[in-house]
Amino acid sequence: MKIGIVGLGLIGGSMAKALKYNTPHTVLGRDIDTDVLLKAKLIGAIDGELRDEDIADCDLLICALYPKATVDFVLQHAALIKKDAVVMDCCGVKRVICRTLWQAAKENGFVFYGAHPMAGLHFSGFAYSDVQMFADASMILLPPEDADEGTLSALKTLFFSIGFTNVQITSPEEHDRMIAYTSQLAHVVSNAYVKSPAAQVHDGFSAGSYKDLTRVAKLNADMWTELFLDNPDYLIDELEGLTAHLQEYIDALRAHDGETLHALLKAGSDRKEQIDGLYKS
Repeated sequence: MKIGIVGLGLIGGSMAKALKYNTPHTVLGRDIDTDVLLKAKLIGAIDGELRDEDIADCDLLICALYPKATVDFVLQHAALIKKDAVVMDCCGVKRVICRTLWQAAKENGFVFYGAHPMAGLHFSGFAYSDVQMFADASMILLPPEDADEGTLSALKTLFFSIGFTNVQITSPEEHDRMIAYTSQLAHVVSNAYVKSPAAQVHDGFSAGSYKDLTRVAKLNADMWTELFLDNPDYLIDELEGLTAHLQEYIDALRAHDGETLHALLKAGSDRKEQIDGLYKS
């Protein structure tokens, strides 16, 4: 195939490297930063630049941009996309993407799949992209209603070839609801946690707990602001739920209520053990 990748940041750059180094496909890349494009060419992450005139030759077009930029790019170039070509995004939200681009695909004769590779780092940019980024990761796919089994099977084979070990099929609503909990809530909590004055003087008093909870506090504020505002309902639900649980601990501590505090702690520990048991391989 000829594969075009729009946006050579952390995910797009990693996708380019993984595809180029692990498959026989031709990979073309596009990025607003000419230095990134040059570096990608020099290290062999792409075969060349993806120009407008090349879009019509692409069998697969991967947009690794922010949500609004993804929608804008596909709509602006929809008429150039080859009939029956597959277009996919890599965004962390899906309702704002899929509703519009499924319709654009139908009107222009290509196929659009929502996609979210469950991999990443707390750094951004091509400099941090990695050919092994997707090793043992899960790829979430959102096929159109009239998805062809052959196309879906081919995409799964492609993703397995670059390291993914699971392909999860879901809907935009279910994706955004779950991601609010598994990803977005964790970033908000971590980001808020380091705002304690104690964080500035923690050296010598911290171990694994601090490191685990602060790993994603450092984030790309531009990207996460857009992602959060594209998924406010589900994220607010999760934040309100967490706030209510935290208040229970505060109330027990203020009342010096050891029995209630013990029950709260045991309930959380039991829940973690139960969840771990569900997902043991």
